[in-house]
Amino acid sequence: SQLKFHMDEKINVVRIEICDYVTYFGYEYTGNCGCLVVTPLTDRCYITLTQAMRLILGGAPAGPAGTGKTETTKDLGRALGVMVYVFNCSDQ
Repeated sequence: SQLKFHMDEKINVVRIEICDYVTYFGYEYTGNCGCLVVTPLTDRCYITLTQAMRLILGGAPAGPAGTGKTETTKDLGRALGVMVYVFNCSDQ
């Protein structure tokens, strides 16, 4: 993944960088769970979602069922240490 984690010794927090997006680790407890295998598509989703966050926008991954949209979004939130809420708005 292109997520880079750096310890900022001056303010004693973890800084996260990807492309030109910079944030600080949120320290949200998400439990002890596995992480996804990083593929080029996963990395592209991470970049797209973090760039949307940089622009103070949101993201809504779309595509066929079972392709890992929810898991990718939750894994990015876990990596950033922020809470992720998933709303299934399907009519099914």
